[in-house]
Amino acid sequence: MTQWFEVNFDGIVGPTHNYSGLSFGNVASLTHKDEPSNPKEAALQGLEKMNFLRKLGLKQAVLPPHARPHIRTLKRLGFIGNDKEVLHQVRQREPWMLLACSSSSSMWAANAATFTPSCDTLDNRVHITPANLNNNFHRSLEAKMTERILRRIFLDSGKFVVHTPLPAGRYLADEGAANHTRLCKRHGEQGFHLFVFNRSSFNSRLEGPHKYPARQTLEASHSISRLHQIDPEYDMFLQQNPLAIDHGVFHNDVISTGNRDLFFYHELAFVNTERQMEKLRDKVLQSLNFDLHLVEVKENEISLDEAVQTYLFNSQIVTLNDGSTVFVVPTECQENKKVRQYLENLANQTHLPIKEIHYLDLRESMHNGGGPACLRCRFVLNEEEIASIHPRVILDDSLYQDLKDWIHRHYRDHLTPPELADPRLLTESREALDELTQILKLGSLYEFQRG
Repeated sequence: MTQWFEVNFDGIVGPTHNYSGLSFGNVASLTHKDEPSNPKEAALQGLEKMNFLRKLGLKQAVLPPHARPHIRTLKRLGFIGNDKEVLHQVRQREPWMLLACSSSSSMWAANAATFTPSCDTLDNRVHITPANLNNNFHRSLEAKMTERILRRIFLDSGKFVVHTPLPAGRYLADEGAANHTRLCKRHGEQGFHLFVFNRSSFNSRLEGPHKYPARQTLEASHSISRLHQIDPEYDMFLQQNPLAIDHGVFHNDVISTGNRDLFFYHELAFVNTERQMEKLRDKVLQSLNFDLHLVEVKENEISLDEAVQTYLFNSQIVTLNDGSTVFVVPTECQENKKVRQYLENLANQTHLPIKEIHYLDLRESMHNGGGPACLRCRFVLNEEEIASIHPRVILDDSLYQDLKDWIHRHYRDHLTPPELADPRLLTESREALDELTQILKLGSLYEFQRG
């Protein structure tokens, strides 16, 4: 009998990890703007999270960071000369462009792509669509490179379909798996796909947020479902609550999350939450013949602001080999007495599959607005598909130690936004990534390697 596994692909934090406050609508990003960051600590925290999940018995893989500062983009924007001269010019004339072209936001792999397992698709192949991330300039630079990375990792076209990102532009803005949840009875069985959108490009009657931008479009979500050949019987589209967006819920994975037959969400997560959850339960029961565990957090239990501050809903819910379910949450949840007590009570509910809560320190990522779930893109794959993946990206003892040593050799432990113009940082980053491609055996992946 074919075995199926959850495989988490985490983004390795890049050498230019910094706090530039580029993401309007991301409260943590704006709060810590211009503070010094610690790229080495950020990368090590991310790696330790991956290794912790691996030790729990889960399959864990890595995605390499993107090359930053992205000199080619700066030259496309009119800055000329050698790399050092370009960095000097952009720092003097348009410093915001340097910040945007130096972001390490590719670390948040939940936005890298949307994934559908072969057991859910009409052609029985794994479908992957890189997100275009059109809402923010600094993130829109990632789409092409993400596609290249995914094509290197998922080589077998008989098993994997890596689509091109959706066309650029505001009408089809796609933020990746951060707005997608797959629910199922067991991995390897037909799943149900919940797509969450923030706005519609062509339905002006939908209410939108007033303070922060709405990112994911309904039209993009529909397109992903069609591209991935998901039977319409097994998908559903929900609008995120504009009030939640205005409280800093820029992606759905900041206000709801799920795994297998458990869906964990805030009372104010969606438009007409109660009615939509009833509809979701009925659709899953009718189409797949199992009942969901719906766990709703009331506003008077944990407020929207507290949910955003602690990233409670950006937890990773994972199922272990013994069938038990655990929550992997940031230490910010542990430090908040109300949230910690809620989680402890949740783990004691005998009618729920949740057995344990694990707190992990991801403070460097959290200060930029990314928790445990932001750092990973979740795949469900069978044994044959895993065997077809580029093998060196799968985390084991050897790769863990190689990456840890690599981080210690190449990463700075202090970085401020003005230091992004330092030509030495560009050299350091390129040397680090060049060595990383050798560690991961990915070949000449980056533009600077190909001339």
